[in-house]
Amino acid sequence: MHQFVLQRGKSAELRLFPHISELGIKKNGAIQLNTFLSTATEDIRLYYILDGKFGWRINHQPYVLYPGDVALVLPGVPFGSDNGVLDIGSFTWLHISMQKLENGHLLPGKWSGLSESEGAAIGKILLLNYSPVLCRFNEAGKILKCIHAELSGHEIGYQTRVNHQLDELLIQTTRHMTMQSNPGRDFPKTFMHLEEALRRDLSYQWTVEEMAALVGLGTTLFTERVKSYSGFSPINYLINIRISEAIKLLKRPDISVTDIALDTGFYSSQHFSTTFKKLTGYRPSEFRKNHLYNK
Repeated sequence: MHQFVLQRGKSAELRLFPHISELGIKKNGAIQLNTFLSTATEDIRLYYILDGKFGWRINHQPYVLYPGDVALVLPGVPFGSDNGVLDIGSFTWLHISMQKLENGHLLPGKWSGLSESEGAAIGKILLLNYSPVLCRFNEAGKILKCIHAELSGHEIGYQTRVNHQLDELLIQTTRHMTMQSNPGRDFPKTFMHLEEALRRDLSYQWTVEEMAALVGLGTTLFTERVKSYSGFSPINYLINIRISEAIKLLKRPDISVTDIALDTGFYSSQHFSTTFKKLTGYRPSEFRKNHLYNK
């Protein structure tokens, strides 16, 4: 395996792939200083260790990576090593651009063959389950090797194959993240993790598929587990979380009912009021008045 770097705007191999900003392989036979300085970019960066041991800092925290490990660096996160030291060993890497929406969510670009909901779910998992080091993630190395081969060979269909492999890399990365976050699939603990993730972004219109992906389960098994554990369907489980959060916010007189409705994921104040009354017996304004009066 030879050493090379392809860069957007400089390498003809990436002409059809403006979403790939950098791709490379490096074999380092001696310790080097001031060659791996900390940087932050707007790309998602993945570094797969082929051999050796590397001490890197991701978001200013130290990590040690071994063969088969992946350093996953999100947009805006600083990444490098102390004093720019590059250890002996070899690794391969990929920098890929993602769309960043106004709400901070990430989405693959038009190049992706993923559906809109799948792309949104992957973007959410990357942010909510973010783990800067994915251990024993050998599948990433296989995918990167395939991308290298396609870009070198230029055989018929290589553009489609490369983009397909990029989708596969995103899918496998998010699956590995959820598996690593929930190795035993202990569902009570998984529920705690899921609820924390949902509460951090209740205004988002979560689908069952996205919630299932957060805990690394298929939609059918996830639905069965949710019903078994909570007694609710996944959507009703989410609605209950939204109402419980709304109850907390209604105790604060400085937030309007309309803002609470939108912040907790309801389409309108009317939708919020109808659902709130159905589950609590009170309209939001009545609940707030009673709480403030009895305080």
